[in-house]
Amino acid sequence: MIEIRRIFTQVEQIHHEFGPVAAIPLVRGAIGAVLTNPFAGRFEPNILPMMDELQPVGVEMAQRLLAAMNVPAERIEGYGKGAIIGADGELEHGALWHVPGGYAMRELLGWKGERSAYAKGQVDLKTGQPGNALAIVPSTKKVGGPGATLDVPLTHINASYVRSHFDAMEVRVPGAPSAQEIVFILVMSTGPRVHARVGGLAASAVSKWDGLR
Repeated sequence: MIEIRRIFTQVEQIHHEFGPVAAIPLVRGAIGAVLTNPFAGRFEPNILPMMDELQPVGVEMAQRLLAAMNVPAERIEGYGKGAIIGADGELEHGALWHVPGGYAMRELLGWKGERSAYAKGQVDLKTGQPGNALAIVPSTKKVGGPGATLDVPLTHINASYVRSHFDAMEVRVPGAPSAQEIVFILVMSTGPRVHARVGGLAASAVSKWDGLR
């Protein structure tokens, strides 16, 4: 069921946007895997088996993306995911990526399971935080033709309300997806928007460790 045709990565460093040069540039990276869509051209009632088969794909993509960004996992502060489905597919095929893509990044970044972490004593004694990557991974998807772009949302890995990390990265895999392909995408970043200054909850003030605040 899983046939990977291409893997595309892109990494950018943002030094400034009409303002002072950042002491440490923001690094944003994306990876897109182009797969054959086994459900293209027909309606398949039971698509869930593919979700299970995508789990190792998600793990490999998350590891590849982190390696391409050339930063330690501890520096990742934002993440997101998405999918572009070729014209012979349907939007629901992109939804198969929610679990394999999201949990692959969360586990790579130290997620240990929210409630179970307290029960098992896997809580950081300094912060009271059960692991890391507590926030849900934001997502978007669309049906598109070859070369279609997707603005993949980014939010803070531990608290969705951290306003400085509301961001998006435009991702495009040249020539993909064809009508019978699907592109699964992961995105990560090392910090807030380079000149973030609109207030709200600061990353340093996160305290509830519920994935929200």
